[in-house]
Amino acid sequence: MGENNFSSARRYDPEAIANYYCHRLWLVIWRFLVITLSFAHFLLGVLWDKWQYHKVQYTPQRATQLRKILTCLGPTFIKVGQALSTRPDLVRRDFLEELTKLQDQLPPFDNEVAISIIETELGQKINDVYKEISPRPVAAASLGQVYQARLWSGEKVAVKVQRPNLMPTIALDLFLMRWAASWMAPWLPLNLGHNLALIVDEFGTKLFEEIDYINEGQNAEKFATYFADEPNVKVPLIYWRYTTTHVLTLEWIDGLKFIDTEKVRAAGLDTDTLILVGVTNGLRQLLEFGFFHADPHPGNLFALTDGRMAYIDFGMMDQLEQDTKETLVDSVIHLINKDYEQVTQDFVKLGFLAPDADIKSIVPALEKVLGNIMGESVKDFNFKTITDQFSELMFNYPFRVPAKLALIIRSLVTEEGLALSLNPNFKIVEVAYPYVAHRLLKGESPALRRRLIEVLFKNGKFQWQRLENMILIARIDQKIDLLPTAQLGLQYLLSEEGEFLRKQLILAMVEGDRIHTEEVSRLWSLVQDDLQPSRLLNMALGALAEFSTEKAATIIPSVVTRTNSQASN
Repeated sequence: MGENNFSSARRYDPEAIANYYCHRLWLVIWRFLVITLSFAHFLLGVLWDKWQYHKVQYTPQRATQLRKILTCLGPTFIKVGQALSTRPDLVRRDFLEELTKLQDQLPPFDNEVAISIIETELGQKINDVYKEISPRPVAAASLGQVYQARLWSGEKVAVKVQRPNLMPTIALDLFLMRWAASWMAPWLPLNLGHNLALIVDEFGTKLFEEIDYINEGQNAEKFATYFADEPNVKVPLIYWRYTTTHVLTLEWIDGLKFIDTEKVRAAGLDTDTLILVGVTNGLRQLLEFGFFHADPHPGNLFALTDGRMAYIDFGMMDQLEQDTKETLVDSVIHLINKDYEQVTQDFVKLGFLAPDADIKSIVPALEKVLGNIMGESVKDFNFKTITDQFSELMFNYPFRVPAKLALIIRSLVTEEGLALSLNPNFKIVEVAYPYVAHRLLKGESPALRRRLIEVLFKNGKFQWQRLENMILIARIDQKIDLLPTAQLGLQYLLSEEGEFLRKQLILAMVEGDRIHTEEVSRLWSLVQDDLQPSRLLNMALGALAEFSTEKAATIIPSVVTRTNSQASN
């Protein structure tokens, strides 16, 4: 099978790639030697530093060497360096400074080649397409380079041009990575080696999608649609008339890099507010839309002077199924409830554990690890802690990384790393928990309302303190009007689906042979400003209007019967 076959399809096909390179082993061997010798030279340098200086704390020359190696090895390895550049908690400062340059400070390819690609792709001379264009690229990334230009209609645009001969290079690297994964798997614990080739395939699929600029433009428009109601997010417009598979013309974004804290503060922007916007929008992508930016490194995120956050580069995106989104929400709820048996079941659904795994032996270990992670304060929680703790579990229990969720983990870890670069004391749960509480209290869907009940009831008992905490937490840095929540709650109580909750609330009021007037009083003090009598009356009438007299008649006897039964006991 020839190169043109898998190149023209423009989608990742490991079998087609393997068939091609199995008949061209000289290319494979040469590339393998180049990669091996490059890293061998670097590792020898690291060992030399340790031998010479005994305690190595700062070696900028070695960091520069690593950046140059990754740059020379091409886009696949540059992507690895970009991911590491967002982890100040994992990578030494001298290495971090160098790896950050991989985001948009890579060597550009020849300018004449780039202009030729633009003219060939668009079928016009460069001056017929753009009124003006920068003489040199303003940024160079792993897959292409960007020019600043202006259309004849006056709009300021960015012109993204793909690097030549990109497909064969990426395909060969993926072939070698897949071969290495299959070779390493038997030597690794079963759980670590289980999905290694599938993770490479997932990465390969996304990388092939990323080098299709038509796909990137469509992703950008889809992303913009989801955030149409969000004033804090900016997505550039796509100019389809001047866009092809290898050339992308989009709206120019004038912004500041998120990690350039001095310029951000000089512009009068608050870094904590930017973190709140960024992490909340990341959570919305995962838990609401199911369509998320899988490569949110600092080169792809900008702070605008008006306080908005701009996303660019929509090549690497992924879509979550509805059941996966719901299971992710479930896992958060079960963690809050410290219901580790259910957390284990969530991990089975998500693919972190095989369906036939011995759950009983895993639950105690999970409780020990996650109990330590949560600590006495929820503020102690972060993804790095999870990564460190789970690294031990991975060797002792049959945990594995599902290929589908590898990008989610990468996205979450990258976003946390980005926030840490703005604020070293950042804790992701300080944003994530209020967001989840806010979503649950709003209860936009039946699924979320059911999950709110899971949070508020434990072992059949109503958790008064948990509801108080949730209302308080949901109001942290977020405006929440509790009236719509109350209306939804009343409608739910009056529905057939709410029968269980009606009974449980009556029991909760008289639990322990006393009426819980103190708890009710505390809750009322929290919500009374939102629930003014006139608004409450309108809300109640609106909720009752949804139900017929017959339905109301069936509700009251069921509640009374249950209450009398409890009283007689």
